Parts: sequence; C-alpha cells; structure tokens
Amino acid sequence: MSYQDVYVNLFAPRLTLTRGEGVYLFDDEGKKYLDLLAGIATSSLGYGHPAHREALKQATQLIHTSNLFTTHPQIDLAAKLSSLYELEAGQSGRVFLCNSGTEANEAALKLAMLHKPGGTILGLEGGFHGRSLGALSVTWKPELRAGFEQIPNTGFIAPEIADIDKIDSSVAAVIVEPIQGEVGVQPLPEGFLPALREACDRAGALLIVDEVQTGMGRCGRWFAHTEQVVADVITLAKGLGGGYPIGAVIATGRAADLFTPGSHGTTFGGNPLGAQMALATIEVLGTLLQSVVTTGEYLRERLMNTGYAVRGSGLLLGVEVDDAPGMQASLQEAGFLVNATGADTLRLAPPLIVTDEDLAPFADHLETMP
Repeated sequence: MSYQDVYVNLFAPRLTLTRGEGVYLFDDEGKKYLDLLAGIATSSLGYGHPAHREALKQATQLIHTSNLFTTHPQIDLAAKLSSLYELEAGQSGRVFLCNSGTEANEAALKLAMLHKPGGTILGLEGGFHGRSLGALSVTWKPELRAGFEQIPNTGFIAPEIADIDKIDSSVAAVIVEPIQGEVGVQPLPEGFLPALREACDRAGALLIVDEVQTGMGRCGRWFAHTEQVVADVITLAKGLGGGYPIGAVIATGRAADLFTPGSHGTTFGGNPLGAQMALATIEVLGTLLQSVVTTGEYLRERLMNTGYAVRGSGLLLGVEVDDAPGMQASLQEAGFLVNATGADTLRLAPPLIVTDEDLAPFADHLETMP
C-alpha cells in the first residue's frame, strides 16, 4: 500500500527513509544520502549517537507522569536551560517544557496576553511561528493564515528599523526570529534587534525571541540573539532534543511570574524521557559550538568560491540558486538531502556533528553542476 493511500493529503509523495547513521540517512532501497537538513535543523547530533542511546535507558525507568507530578530530569533540564541563558545573556529565568516549537510559541503568546490583556501582539513580515491557530495569527505567510486567523489584536511590522516606530503602548509583545528560516534563511537587518528591544521597553511590551530553528548551537551559540539583546521570552524546540520531540519556553524578568496554576498546562510536556534526551543532547552540543562556527565557515567559503551567494550563520545557511526545487531534486538523486524554501533558496542545516570531510563531497558536487 502506498503513502498516498493511507496518509492525509497534506504532503507530496516523498522519499521513504529507514535508518540513519552519523550524518547519513538510508532509504528503503538501501541508498545512502548525506543529510544536509537534519529534519529541518532538528537532528543536531545526527543518527544513532551514543549519548542518545544512553539517554534512552530512561525508558526502562519512567517515561510519563503527566503534569500532576514532577521528575528529576524535568527539574534538571529547566535548571540547565535557565543557566545557559544566564551564561550568554546574564539573565536567568523560569522554564516551561512542552512538545514542539509551535506549542512553545503558543505558550509565549499566552504570556503576552497575561502581560497586557487586550494588547496587540506583533509579528514580523516573513516570520514563521507554527501552524496551530494561535501561532498562525503571528505567522506572516497569508496563504497559511487564510481561514484560520484566531487571535484578535495581532498584526505585523516589516523587518526594517523604520517600522519599529509603529510599536506603542497598545502593544503587548513582539515576536521575532533572529534568522527567518522559512523565507530563505533571512537574517534580521543589522541594528534591528537592539532597536526593537528599546522600542519594547518604551512601550512596556514583551520581546519574544523564537529560537526554535536558530537556538541550541545551530548558529554557533546557545542562542542566536544574545550577542545583541536580552529577551523577555525565548522559545526553543527542534535541536533541543536532537530529534526527540520537545519544546521549551524560558521566561525572564517580568515574564517569569505571569503563569499561575491553571493558566496553562500540558500532558506530555517535560516527560522524563524527553527531558533526559534533551539533557544528553545539550551535554554533547556544549563540545560542538566552536566547530559549528568553523565548519559553517568552511561550507560558506566553499559555496561562495563556487559562485553562490550565501547568507545565515553557523550551520544554518541559505544558498541562492536559480531553480531551488529543481536543484533539490537533482541533489537528492546525487545523494544529498537539502530543502528548497521557495523558488530561489536552498536551506542547509546539517547535523551539528558534521565535519569538513563530510561536507567536501557536497561542495565538490556543486562545483560540477551547470
């Protein structure tokens, strides 16, 4: 029976993968692929990593308790995330654990509503924060939102410093990604985040930074925004669990005490298996941050020397091409998995364990393409 026969009609027919090893994936015919996407910046330690195999032993002890109880992995992960933010931003916080980036952003939006009831929540043109009804209200792409807008008092500003003047005392929060992944790996303009931080402070608004795709070492730091600003709320997922579904919210300062008993909840969030997988992932990622920078520089330089324009940071790169969907298909045939984010951009987000030697065949292949 085929995929199309049994699965809902949301996604086009696709490659069927059966296993992974290191930075490689294998399909159901045994063909090997260099993974340059990592489940969309998610499988940060690749496949079959020893740290993950060890963390999975948690399944023999306790997998789930609900939010009526707590566990040591849940507490340890919350403490670890708070300490990592304090390390880079000088500000600790309280943590809420959930199951995905969309759920993390939903929780962040509720914090904004609690902070300033009836206030406007602004997103950025080009931003993407998930497909649930709340997250869609601050996701820019009109065709995704059509028919599903739910949260009142939402709007958008352009990622331009001139548009920051639209932020006034009616605004409860602004949610941004340091690099907009779904519109072609587009970094925010220089100076935008500091100016936005100042505007939010003047307006009494929360600054929510969506680090779902950029965080947890993807850009060579734990958080991509901390060189420029301190956020009130930070959302995480994807690489946090290295492939295991988990999301998190770090609420700092005035945002840390907004949730009270009953104002939010989750059945599976912070389950001990997920928390243990995240703790194991973080432990390894701490040894990789510098190599993410140097390996990203190697890949960027190889691509630019071949004539491609490249943007992004660390191992989250957008490559400008003439026909991204066609090139994605061609590269897949050649044994390289990438992602077209529109007509003219390939997104590269390999596992963070990837090396120059792993990437060299890909760069060599691009040099031979017409």
